[in-house]
Amino acid sequence: MARIKPKRHGVVTDMTAMCDVTFLLLTFFIMTTQFKKPDVEQIKPPSSISEKLLPDASLMTINATPDGKFYFQPVENATERLQLLKKMGEKYNVTFDDKQKASFQKVQSVGVPMNQLRSYLDLPEDEQKNYKSPTGIPMDSTNKQLTDWVQQSLSVNPEYKLAIKGDVTTKYPKVKALFEGLRDIKFLNFWLITSQEGKPNE
Repeated sequence: MARIKPKRHGVVTDMTAMCDVTFLLLTFFIMTTQFKKPDVEQIKPPSSISEKLLPDASLMTINATPDGKFYFQPVENATERLQLLKKMGEKYNVTFDDKQKASFQKVQSVGVPMNQLRSYLDLPEDEQKNYKSPTGIPMDSTNKQLTDWVQQSLSVNPEYKLAIKGDVTTKYPKVKALFEGLRDIKFLNFWLITSQEGKPNE
């Protein structure tokens, strides 16, 4: 007697729930992604084969341009930025009004001496982003404002981390002065930002 084969039924998968999850994830990533802010001046870092990633949070950055000017980018936390501005103002006897404080909370980077910071913060936001400082933040044997920015940042939060991004053509004496300044404040752990190159024998 022939065996009776059971009737096969097509499998129907309801994708409604999967679509909901997909759009929830997409919305989450759109809302939480932070895009890298462009540098005020064009900087081409040296290449390396390092694959270490920079920390995402509590990171302050120093940019060194090809002609040896320094820019300092504070951490993103707006409240802690205000504390940093207050400490730097006290150290250099500079006061800031509420509008300048609000501007500093959103500033991309600082590239002027302390005696010019008030006028820089008074600039409209678009002009701040495109402003190329003729001097940068002073960093030499007699005027170490750059390392003061780092030191005062650490006094706000000792857990801050530092990354240094220098152009491949930046003169060595400028970089040496920065490293010596960091040594003087006993801050020796930092990242050097490089561009990725292929590994040997690849």
